[in-house]
Amino acid sequence: MKETAGSDNVSTRLQRVAELAKAAPGKAFTSLSNYIDVELLREAYRRTRKSGARGVDGLTAEEYEKGLEENLVSLLERFKAGTYVAPPVRRVYIPKGDGTRRRPIGIPTFEDKVLQRAVTMVLEAVYEESFRSGSYGFRPGRSAHQALRAVRESLMGMTGGWVVEVDIQSFFDTLDHGQLRSFLSQRVRDGVVRRVIDKWLKAGVFEGGNVRHLEEGTPQGGVISPLLANVYLHEVLDVWWEDVVVPRMKGRTAYARYADDFVLIFELESDARRVMDVLPKRFGRYGLTLHPEKTRLVPFRRPRYPSEVKSRAAEPAPGTFDLLGFTHYWCRSNRGYWVIKQKTAKSRLSRAIRRASEWCRMNRHRPLAEQHRIIVTKLKGHYGYFGITGNSRALQQVRHGVRRVWRRWLNARSHRAGMTWAKFEELLTRYPLPAARLVHHLTCSEAVP
Repeated sequence: MKETAGSDNVSTRLQRVAELAKAAPGKAFTSLSNYIDVELLREAYRRTRKSGARGVDGLTAEEYEKGLEENLVSLLERFKAGTYVAPPVRRVYIPKGDGTRRRPIGIPTFEDKVLQRAVTMVLEAVYEESFRSGSYGFRPGRSAHQALRAVRESLMGMTGGWVVEVDIQSFFDTLDHGQLRSFLSQRVRDGVVRRVIDKWLKAGVFEGGNVRHLEEGTPQGGVISPLLANVYLHEVLDVWWEDVVVPRMKGRTAYARYADDFVLIFELESDARRVMDVLPKRFGRYGLTLHPEKTRLVPFRRPRYPSEVKSRAAEPAPGTFDLLGFTHYWCRSNRGYWVIKQKTAKSRLSRAIRRASEWCRMNRHRPLAEQHRIIVTKLKGHYGYFGITGNSRALQQVRHGVRRVWRRWLNARSHRAGMTWAKFEELLTRYPLPAARLVHHLTCSEAVP
């Protein structure tokens, strides 16, 4: 949706909040709710995705828009008076990892999304001045691809190192409300804002016809949940890492975090092992548990060139690690230099094809033109994220996999098989699938030989 004059006014006011936050890093704001008015709610509505799933009230964005101004005025009055009732989120599950597990997602009502968006906009203006440079998730002007680039450049600059790959068990489900309130109090003491945040934390989840109230966690899917996660991990990890850990290290270090997904990078093995030993205690202090098998120390030194090898004994190959859906590994460039490349992780590659197969199975009786349009959209979306430098082969694998499963389910539209490969190739001339293409160029200078 296009920017409006109201958008400019809102941006100006939020910039004022950011300036105040920057001028007083330790200040706790007590009047943030004054910045939330009908104009800001209107802008929050503009930024809220209209095609999302419905919440417990079943209301769509189109239905809410019919009386938009009246709805926004009513929402503002209830928010300011403290009479706003946060509805429970509707819980659904999506496949996780290899498809054998499921991840719970909470779907708020559309009106709740608008208010969460408005509060998030104001809180972002406060916290953007405090968040550290290694945090990339759900922040304005930052992305997963920037995190991937930073990891690659840090490791290339160190000619590899030791990587601590961290997995927090069920972070969004186990986030401690008391700790979160304590962290928020350092910067946000506006009673109206804090009251509505508490209501969201206590709203509960609707599942199987019943509402269940949770004592911990914040539902994934809520508009404000990523910001609350960033506030939590800013204190638990980011501040501790930069202010306490890094000054005590003997070698170079780096880290990159996207929400609860992060890696710690060390030049020296001794530094990595020291931090690895204290990580479970650090996170345990704040009610978080690290997965004992998925949290691991990965040797990631650059392989040596033949001229550097003094012994004929075989060197152990460097390990690999995953971050944000990509596997990081060493390989030779076209010029013979050792470089770090990033390719689609096996679990994400197989999941993409499996989801395409499931969609084709469920929608195989739709008109071909409609199937083609949606499949093309899905492929382009996959390229839009995974289309990075050096990942062409994995993109081709997904494209070929989608071709295969599309033909398979077209062939299953009747008891008599009729979609031979020859017929399918003819169909593809009318309904071609987009070629794999690179969208993001994450390369940095090659290592010197």
